[in-house]
Amino acid sequence: MHTVYFSLGANLGDRQQTMCRAIEQLEARIGAVVRRSSLHETNPWGFQSANKFLNAAVCCATELSPHEVLNRTQEIERSLGRTHKTHNRQYHDRAIDIDILLFDDLHIHEDNLTIPHPLMHERDFVMAPLQEILPR
Repeated sequence: MHTVYFSLGANLGDRQQTMCRAIEQLEARIGAVVRRSSLHETNPWGFQSANKFLNAAVCCATELSPHEVLNRTQEIERSLGRTHKTHNRQYHDRAIDIDILLFDDLHIHEDNLTIPHPLMHERDFVMAPLQEILPR
């Protein structure tokens, strides 16, 4: 069994409902939700928008590989209204964003998957929820 940590963010539509649905889908499609943070309201990072984000961190137990988890998180994003991904660090409003932060103690550096998430330590909206659920 593997342990995977996710960062979730939403700033369009019914953000709280979308976050709840995303967590439900993580449990249904990835594995048991072991821990989840509270919701944090934050300003957009890396772009201008009048829409604030709700952010959270979730820890799941899974039997899936990192690439299977990536594929399923992208399917969950699409099912919840995400229409396009960020390219060349051009950020924008989004219905939902699900990022893999940590996967066991793996280090993966590929074109479509980097674990640990390379920018997580630069982002308080990721680190504050993550700190709530990391083992002490």
